[in-house]
Amino acid sequence: LLQKTGQIERTVDREFTEEEGKYRTFEKECQALQKDSKAYWDAMRAMTSAQSRLAETLEVFYGAADRASEGAMAGHAYKRSVDDLDAGFGRELDVPYRTAISEPLGKMCAYFPVVNEHISKRNKKLLDYDSARSKMRKLIDKPSEDPTKLPRAQQEHDEAKEVFDILNDQLIAELPQLLDLRVPYFDPSFEAMIRMQAKFAEEGYEKLSGVQRYALD
Repeated sequence: LLQKTGQIERTVDREFTEEEGKYRTFEKECQALQKDSKAYWDAMRAMTSAQSRLAETLEVFYGAADRASEGAMAGHAYKRSVDDLDAGFGRELDVPYRTAISEPLGKMCAYFPVVNEHISKRNKKLLDYDSARSKMRKLIDKPSEDPTKLPRAQQEHDEAKEVFDILNDQLIAELPQLLDLRVPYFDPSFEAMIRMQAKFAEEGYEKLSGVQRYALD
C-alpha cells in the first residue's frame, strides 16, 4: 500500500522481471500441454470404446438378417478386429503413455508450486528491503534526536538487502536453467507420443484391412 501511494520507493529488477516472464510463459505452456495430453488420451479411449459399441451394433444388425451372409461375416470380423484393437490399446499403450508422457508432464507441473513459493518469498523480502531502505533514507534526510536510530536502521537495511539479494540472485540463476531443460526433458515424451500414434494407426490398418475382403452389398 505504501508503495502504491508513493511513500516507499519500489525496487525494479529488470533482469528478474524478464526471467520471471519467460518462466510464466513456460509454466502456462506446460499446464496447457498436461491438460491437452490428458484430453487426447481420454478422447482416444472414448473413441475405441465408441468403436466397440458401434461394432457390436453392426454385428447384431447384420446377423439378425442372415448369419451366413457376407454382411453378417463382415460385421463379425469387424467386431473381432475392433475388440482386438480396444484390448491392445489398454494393454500395450496405456502404461507406456502414462510412463513416457503423463508422468513426466505431471512431475514438471508439480515443480511449479515450489518455484512459485520461492518467487513469492523473494517478493516479500523485496518489500522488507524497500521498507528498510525508505526508513534509513528518512533518518538520513531528517536525523533523529536518538543517535541509535540511524545505525539500527542501517543494520536493518543491510540485513534485508542481503536476504533479498540471496533469493533474487538464486532465482535469476536457476530460472533460465529450468527453461533450458524443457527441450531435452520433453523430447523423449514427444518421440514416444509419435511412436504410439504410429503404432496405433498401423495396428488399426492391419486389423481392419482384413475386414475389407468382405463385400457389403
